[in-house]
This record gives sequence, structure tokens and C-alpha cells, in this order.
Amino acid sequence: MTAPMTAPITTHRRAAGRATLAACAIALAACAPLPASAPMAGPGAALYPHFPDAEYRLARERGHQVLRIDGQRSLIAVTVRRGGALARLGHDHVVAARTLEGFVAPDQHRADFRFRLDQMTVDEPALRKQAGFDVQPSDDAIDGTRSNMLTRELDAEHYPWVLVHAERMGDAGPLTVSITLHGVTRTQTIPVTQQIKDGALQVDGSVTLKQSDFGLVPFSVMGGALAVLDPLELRFHLVAVE
Repeated sequence: MTAPMTAPITTHRRAAGRATLAACAIALAACAPLPASAPMAGPGAALYPHFPDAEYRLARERGHQVLRIDGQRSLIAVTVRRGGALARLGHDHVVAARTLEGFVAPDQHRADFRFRLDQMTVDEPALRKQAGFDVQPSDDAIDGTRSNMLTRELDAEHYPWVLVHAERMGDAGPLTVSITLHGVTRTQTIPVTQQIKDGALQVDGSVTLKQSDFGLVPFSVMGGALAVLDPLELRFHLVAVE
């Protein structure tokens, strides 16, 4: 999601440091990438009144298999990278959604899920290591990044949810995925791998999205000398259970 960094610098570069702080904090804001346990209620739910939880409950009543997204075992991680001649002054970041909620109907080849932007994590050490990042930002830098991401860029107060609707033609092939972030919906084809493991349906994949596709403008200062790159690198591990 969707839906975006800070770095310590020397004292004689304080002016550049302030610009870096702002750039690094906002850089994450376009990172929000992808959505959904039931019940579908809570703050902000009225903004998306058509989330189809009732459809899945009806499908279950009619005898279709309906699985629930396991938010404790599912993960969407988004890598946001810096660019420009002064990129060394910033940090790349990883934001993650671990509170997915939603449903999968395997025999109908469809799924709907969502997550809240204000529940995303920022720069978990293990996820940064998986992304190949050696430096861990300070707690203050992470807090600043998260605050700016939610308030300045994504306006999470008014657009708290990222929504995902996925369909598949048959039992194999890529997913056709519609992602709604900040009131904008975009559709993309995403290759995935799927397996049944430990009694659960597991789906893995990755995709690159652009902030600009969702009406978000990647942050830059000093004529682009320090900038946030437009592409967002997403990887996901979704687990659905009875």
C-alpha cells in the first residue's frame, strides 16, 4: 500500500539533515500496499460499506467452501527505496501489514481481504534483514516516518483501509488483483504459487506497484537530489484456514 526516511548525519550537515528527515519520513507514505478476519466492523468501516463479507457468509450457507484469512500467519511487506544524488543521506524502508482480514472461496476462485494503514509496522529488524538492509534506523526515526506516512501522505484518518479483490481463471495461472488505496483502485495481474500446507491454503507472490498509479506523488527535495523512488516492491504470504 497506496499507498512514504531518515538517517543520522554529521553536525555540519544539519540543514541537509532536516530535509533528509522530511524526505525519509514521507517516503513511506506511498508504501501501503494490500488488505483483510471477521467480523468486518470497526472505525472507518463505513467508508467501505461494500466489503463483501456478507457474500462469503451466504456462499458458506449455500455449501461453498469459504476460508478465513489468518492474520497472525499472513504478511504483506513493502520495500520503499530512496534515490537521487544524495540518496546516501536517507534510508530505504520496509513497512508491513500483519493484521490482514478477509475471505477466500477456493471453488469460486475469488478472495477479498483488507488491512488498516494505521496498524502497519515500520522497519521490523527481521524484515529489513530479509530485504538486504544492514542498518537499522533509530526508534525516533521510525516513529517520525510512521507519523508522516499516516498523516501527511496517506491521510489514514479518512482512508484507513487498503482493499484487495482477487480472482483467478481456474485452478492455475495468475491472479487478477484489484487494489484500492487512498480512494483509487488499480488492477494488475500477479503470478503466485499456491499450496496446501499444515491444513491451510498458502499463497505467495510478489509484485511491483507505482505510487503514482494511485495518485500519490513520490517525495523529492533539492530538484530531485534526494528522492523517493516511485516503484514499491511488495511480497506477500497469505494463509487461509477453515
